[in-house]
Amino acid sequence: MRTATFVAMAAAPFAALAEADWDEPIIIVQNNWTSQLVTSTIVGNVLEEMGYEVEYAPADSQLQFAAIAAGDMHFQIEAWEGSMKSAFEAAVEEGMIDAGTHEAVTREEWWIPKYVLDVCPEAGDWKGLDACAEIFATAETAPKGRFVGPPADWGKNYADRIKALNMNFTAINVGQAATLWAELQSAYDRKEPIVLFSWTPNFVESKFDGEFVNFPEPEPACFDDPSWGPNPEATGDCGAPHKAWLKKAMWSGLEENAPKAAKFLRNVNFTNAQLADAAYMVDVDGMSPEEAAEKWAEENPDIIAGWME
Repeated sequence: MRTATFVAMAAAPFAALAEADWDEPIIIVQNNWTSQLVTSTIVGNVLEEMGYEVEYAPADSQLQFAAIAAGDMHFQIEAWEGSMKSAFEAAVEEGMIDAGTHEAVTREEWWIPKYVLDVCPEAGDWKGLDACAEIFATAETAPKGRFVGPPADWGKNYADRIKALNMNFTAINVGQAATLWAELQSAYDRKEPIVLFSWTPNFVESKFDGEFVNFPEPEPACFDDPSWGPNPEATGDCGAPHKAWLKKAMWSGLEENAPKAAKFLRNVNFTNAQLADAAYMVDVDGMSPEEAAEKWAEENPDIIAGWME
């Protein structure tokens, strides 16, 4: 249910646009990480203020783009290059619209707290980290180190990367993003070595002191030419892009049936700081995604108004 706060904030600037040009629901994809849940709710709230009916649909982060190309879902606010590039580009070939790139620059990679460098000074590089693998071992992975990986449906196969680079680690995937942060908080409180999957923009950089582990920068040859990279007998022996895009995906029929909505969604543009703030309100301040969306909109009416132009 919408709150009076958002309605009051939005009513004045958007009143003239409160007549929708389509009477079917606009289906917005929702995934299982915080910033996406908040930002998708922000744009959904604005679409409702414009007079549209909005539905939210949970989706697998890889299969969602085929669903958008087919018109089963209509909009995705966060498509991350590091984990979704192949599925995104394949869906564009099938007719899905690339609805533009956010100002935000992203990175998805292995991450360590700074205190790990006290016991493994070279851990900021993958070779140095691998030399200290044993300090990350658990009963489940010993003598190999444990890498705490993301949910399996995020399209990250770190077991393959570990194999390609002959690393002394075992990837253990969590079931949901919240488990990543619980693992990090628990280790951080006790200053225990941990290496886990993280990304930016995210609340993590505001709450924890740490850094990404550097792997070889990826090039196309990394994935189809074994001679490229540290291991001349394997492909996939590279990391993720250090400065990756964050795009929006849209069903082509939306521009035909709901051009006002399509124009607005093309204009939506989040920065790194805005996405980090959105995640922080939920993962640190304890708000629900809906509450965070309302608060973000209340604090940023000028930004939303700019998207409406």
